[in-house]
Amino acid sequence: MKASSVRIASYNLQKCVGLDLRRNPRRSLEVLEATGAVIAVLQEADKRLAPRPAALPHDMIQAEGWQIAPFGKGPSLGWHGNALLLRPGIEVQHHVRLDLPGLEPRGAILAELASPIGPLRVIGVHLGLVARWRRLQCAALRRAVEPLAKMPTLIAGDFNAWGPARDLDAELGFLDLLPGVPSFPAARPVAPLDRMGITRDLRATPLRALSAQPARIASDHLPVCLDLSLRAA
Repeated sequence: MKASSVRIASYNLQKCVGLDLRRNPRRSLEVLEATGAVIAVLQEADKRLAPRPAALPHDMIQAEGWQIAPFGKGPSLGWHGNALLLRPGIEVQHHVRLDLPGLEPRGAILAELASPIGPLRVIGVHLGLVARWRRLQCAALRRAVEPLAKMPTLIAGDFNAWGPARDLDAELGFLDLLPGVPSFPAARPVAPLDRMGITRDLRATPLRALSAQPARIASDHLPVCLDLSLRAA
């Protein structure tokens, strides 16, 4: 039996290093648990230098009942720091690692899921720091999705855009970015860097940021989440 909605979170872990400069994966996982999400899109889930080992250990994740989507290579949790965690009962039916253009190495992940609300495509991103490259990266994502079968789709991640991001919305084209909420910096959030967007066959509650401690110290970003459902035909 299908559920009426699923909760999805997006969280830039900052490699599990908090504003107190302590690397504390257990604390990062506690923040993620507090969102109540069943699908979690993560950024900066791996350490920066090769072989990019996971900042959030695999065994700790699995001990808390999460499944790890198979994007990682070797010791990594994901691809270019992007990772996807799923609660039991949600299955990955297809997954793709995407390279994105830019002056710095960037990538995205794409997973087609059997979810509680039915087939769902989830794209995880961490876009570049320069506006021009963010636009090119969104255009590359649009080109990657265009040949795929039509499916309810959500994009989530750290868009690194301080403003309304209308230019990114236009470049993506196949979905609409939702109104953002301040999520950065975590201690006193002013910028809506962490965003989600959906295709028009989906309905979402307003995006919200989790600000209860230890979220304000566990990373430089707050996690954001929403409840997602299918739009009636």
